Amino acid sequence: MNAPDSQTIMPSPANKAQAAPSTHTSNASPWRVFGVVSLAVFLVSMDGTMLFAAFGSLREGFPLATPADLSWVLNAYTMVYAAMLIPSGGLADKHGRKKVFLGGVALFLAASTACGLANNVGWLVAARVLQAIGAALLTPASLSLVLAAFPQSQRAVAVSLWGAVGGLAAAVGPSLGSFVIASVGWQWAFYLNLPVGLLALWRGATLLTEATQQARPRPLDLLGMGLLIIGIGALALSIVQSESPAWSRHELLSVAGIGLMGIVGFVVWARVASAPLVDLSLFRNPTYRYVNLASLSFSIAFSMMFFAFFFYMNSIWHYSLPLAGLAITPGPLLVTPVAALSGRLASRHGHRPLLLAGCLVYAASGLWFLLVPGAEPAYLTQWLPGMLLSGIGVGMVMPSLSGAAVSRLPANQYAVGGAINQAIRQIGSVMGVVLTVLLLGSAGLQRVDFDAVYLCHVGLALLTAALCLPVNTRPATLVKPNDSDASRETTR
Repeated sequence: MNAPDSQTIMPSPANKAQAAPSTHTSNASPWRVFGVVSLAVFLVSMDGTMLFAAFGSLREGFPLATPADLSWVLNAYTMVYAAMLIPSGGLADKHGRKKVFLGGVALFLAASTACGLANNVGWLVAARVLQAIGAALLTPASLSLVLAAFPQSQRAVAVSLWGAVGGLAAAVGPSLGSFVIASVGWQWAFYLNLPVGLLALWRGATLLTEATQQARPRPLDLLGMGLLIIGIGALALSIVQSESPAWSRHELLSVAGIGLMGIVGFVVWARVASAPLVDLSLFRNPTYRYVNLASLSFSIAFSMMFFAFFFYMNSIWHYSLPLAGLAITPGPLLVTPVAALSGRLASRHGHRPLLLAGCLVYAASGLWFLLVPGAEPAYLTQWLPGMLLSGIGVGMVMPSLSGAAVSRLPANQYAVGGAINQAIRQIGSVMGVVLTVLLLGSAGLQRVDFDAVYLCHVGLALLTAALCLPVNTRPATLVKPNDSDASRETTR
């Protein structure tokens, strides 16, 4: 059997005090804590994809805006969310997970109200930026609260279910959004957050408890954050505007060059800064490194699939928005039960078997969409099987990636390590939206136009499977003594 990752599984005696979870819930059961944080996580994840269904309504609501302009309603949120997740994880670990969680929920709700009141695209994008900051504050804190609430033996199941909540919400977002938007307008895609968010805020304030934080607060790496936002934003802009007559090739290449310089500068700065936004030493762990690369590729595929779904339903089969929302529902309904079963299996055998099998199932769903559905509607025979395959694949892969990313981290790095993984997933989501707009953003779509999207879907799923081959999160009891010795030697 292979040796476990070079990241030590158990903290050394000298580090036990530091590694112990600083947040505890002595007066509440772990599952009650899980329920509170899941409400907020569900809202954040759902909000990230609900506007896929609103793209057409936003076009009607803002007729002077181009598709590229409206894509920033999605991408401004996703990019700021990605850039802010990592410093937010550090704030949660150092200043208090309950405090940061509740502050993030409050800001998310206030920004959701501002989004619903927006009367122009600029206002809406600005409100989405604030919404993204609130979402970034609460997400890593929520994972830390879950990890700290459960004993080690139950964490694989808990983290899988935490990931399943996010995966289910992201998958449900387009279908629920289609009903809400068609019934009462795109503004209610944001107002819908208020009652559930207020419940999470109230229950979190009364239920969650928090120990005193002993570690010194980590300074905020503003330069690193700026470089990351510039890098991702410039690359996304160059792709979105690649077919726009308002931008010359020279200008697009210049913007893409700025983006690449921003990413390279971010990596260089992270290597020399005393308190960088991303601690690159985390990536010395092979499992952590490959899980994050796999998260990037799978998030691109996931985002492309769901965004392309509404283009197909509206442009090829001419479904109404509520009917399209109903058509997408069966896949998401499978995510949670599959994730719950996957978590139990991962606690016994590690995450790699689930990741490999799930990626193959997800690739099969992309192959189905590529080869089977035609120009004439035939939902039960041509679309439903692909949706069921995709739901099973997402339920196996997405929660397992979240669980594998934090499975070998010490407790004092729960939020930061999990936040890096979530940030990389959001970067993938940005890239997926940008590529889908590039491939399908023009008017007069034909069935053949979707072939490139589904080929990307299949290729990215297989790439994710290949990246998951080095992942090793098997429980320590399954590791041979000689393997453990080799791991300790590698760690030294």
